[in-house]
Amino acid sequence: MARSSSIAGIALAMLLLSACASGSGGVLPTGTAPEPVVSTASPSVPATPAASEPDPSSAPAPESEPEPQAAGTAISTATSEFGEILWGPGEQVVYIWERDVSPESQCYDDCAAAWPPVLTDGEPTATGGVDPALLGTTVRADGALQVTYGGHPLYFYANEGPGEVRCHDVATHGGLWWVVTPGGERAP
Repeated sequence: MARSSSIAGIALAMLLLSACASGSGGVLPTGTAPEPVVSTASPSVPATPAASEPDPSSAPAPESEPEPQAAGTAISTATSEFGEILWGPGEQVVYIWERDVSPESQCYDDCAAAWPPVLTDGEPTATGGVDPALLGTTVRADGALQVTYGGHPLYFYANEGPGEVRCHDVATHGGLWWVVTPGGERAP
């Protein structure tokens, strides 16, 4: 009995996920969601004193260079069939999940495999119509930083390519998934 209910559960999950694959397929205009900017500048290194220079111990201490900040994930906006919505790196749309009622993510294990969290190494950056005041982060159980918008953790759908919108208003893993407006709400 347990095996047949397990098979039925897998079949139901595949059916729900295929609903995303057969969605309307909105397209993002090429080049509208920029990649995060990574600085390649290296800190300056003070020259080694030469034998003819004064004793370095009498010279004032050089100012230390600030630690370089990690480049954060860029979140942008673009027009879709659902209006102006948020996009992440690689022209991939981002989603919120109705089960996340706080900035703390509820999507782990098989949920996170289908709906990978939008992660960042530094403070996320806002471009286009994204409100920087609504961007934030939350710490996942494994210590990774997940991008939030308007207090909602953000996710990608694993089976979407660049420019595709297949899973708006789709129910999987116990809740509905929605694309996000620049105001931080689900799109209509």
